[in-house]
Amino acid sequence: MTKTNYIFSLFLTFSTFYSSYSQSSDTKLSLSDKKATKNTIQLYQNLYKTANKGILFGHQDDLAYGVNWKYEEGRSDVKDVVGDYPAVYGWDLGGLETKSDKNIDGVPFDKMRQYIIDGYNRGGIITISWHSNNPLTDGNAWDTTPKSLASALPGGQSHEKYKAWLDEAAKYILTLKDKKGNLIPLLYRPFHELTGTWFWWCKNNGSPEEFKKLWKFTIDYFQKKGVHNLIYVYNTADFNSREDFLEYYPGPEYADILSFDKYIYNDPLKDNSFVENCQRQFGIIDQIAKEQHKIIAFAETGYEAIPYDKWWTDTLMKAMGSYKISYVLVWRNHGWQEKEQKMHYYAPFKGQVSEKDFIQFYNLDNTLFEKDAAKINLYKK
Repeated sequence: MTKTNYIFSLFLTFSTFYSSYSQSSDTKLSLSDKKATKNTIQLYQNLYKTANKGILFGHQDDLAYGVNWKYEEGRSDVKDVVGDYPAVYGWDLGGLETKSDKNIDGVPFDKMRQYIIDGYNRGGIITISWHSNNPLTDGNAWDTTPKSLASALPGGQSHEKYKAWLDEAAKYILTLKDKKGNLIPLLYRPFHELTGTWFWWCKNNGSPEEFKKLWKFTIDYFQKKGVHNLIYVYNTADFNSREDFLEYYPGPEYADILSFDKYIYNDPLKDNSFVENCQRQFGIIDQIAKEQHKIIAFAETGYEAIPYDKWWTDTLMKAMGSYKISYVLVWRNHGWQEKEQKMHYYAPFKGQVSEKDFIQFYNLDNTLFEKDAAKINLYKK
């Protein structure tokens, strides 16, 4: 079956299925925000269904810049290679807390707003993270000064500052609207990679009770501010067991998608641990997601500079295996890093060694890009 026929078949499946949707086995699927907008609810339901058919491909900062270019209208390294945009666009709110006009990656927030609207208008999905500064010290997200997390909690010395930061984020999120004035649904991934040790919110800097309290306060605060277009993505780094994954978990009533981030650092032809560890971790979260009627995702991954020419169809596809994963997102294409004296990118560009394999990856029946997402129409029944 060609990819075009496959997507048409998928569209027909969606059309005929929804008449009996309320009687289906996933009727317990519901968003944690009970006042979520209609479009947000519909996106969540469609993400659940689409995961049975394929994996939506995403890329961080895709429209803003790529290797050797910046702010060229309509351009994307992914599109340059396959003639199609990613289905999922990743962006970051870092910088809003200081009222900066640019985010942590140097992208002006006004431009980012337009990129989000453009991607949404074409049928794409938007996911956002937030590398916020340390509320205790005002250092960056990587400042792990002890008790930073606790300082943001109610009664903590930085709590009022943290609320002001949330106010700035809510204000920005509420400007992300379509041409009819409806809020654009966002997959919001707060406090990402929490099982690591490198951010002020990570598990080495707070107890499970403190983290859960901060998570719940943040979600409740956004909703009190009228933010009802967020699908909340719980995100870890490595974990070794079900108990490990759930230790800091705020509960099914405060999360919608279960995910983890994992990057590869060793040659996959010599070291298969990336594939093995991903499969183990997907096995754990898949079981939890089935029990709790949630969706799973590979929220961040990649192989810096992609030196293996079959990374996409070989390593990445093996790492995801047969699990029903909603989306996979690779990190940004920054290009040359002067300080580190190296190239920093995670999606191919014209002439890159994995370009041909990425085209093969694009043509797989179970990988979905923006044209596929637009045909399915993830925002409507």
